[in-house]
Amino acid sequence: MSTWSDPAKWRAYVSEQGCPVCNQQPGQRPAGERDIAALSVSRLIADRITCMKGQCCLVLKAHAVELHELAEADAMDFMHDIRRVSRALQAVTGAVKINYEIHGNTIPHLHLHLWPRQIGDRFEGAPIDWRAKDPAIYTDSEFESFIAAMQCELR
Repeated sequence: MSTWSDPAKWRAYVSEQGCPVCNQQPGQRPAGERDIAALSVSRLIADRITCMKGQCCLVLKAHAVELHELAEADAMDFMHDIRRVSRALQAVTGAVKINYEIHGNTIPHLHLHLWPRQIGDRFEGAPIDWRAKDPAIYTDSEFESFIAAMQCELR
């Protein structure tokens, strides 16, 4: 069952007071999740347990569920953050294409996933299945190198 199919739970999640992102405590973060950078209206994170190397996520700092809820200036700043991160991600990974995904039906806090696509990647010719996580996709040093390279590129 998805979160939004339970109306009471969804109403709570949609509010800033009940939002799991706005109210996340440091000890509640996934074990492999790391901050990469704080940008103008968002923060960039990555998780070492993913289905594809280089996948990262931009999370809006303020609470919003839908893009149309953003003030015009915030929407422009969010797009600026997206463009800045996608440029850095392509430089760091050598991706032939960056895929962008905004869903929010599980966690209703505006966030955007970026997926660097490579020739021969495990999802070539198909959609990315984020549920196909591989705990061994990175070695510890590869993940740390990716984080450092992204931080350097975003300076």
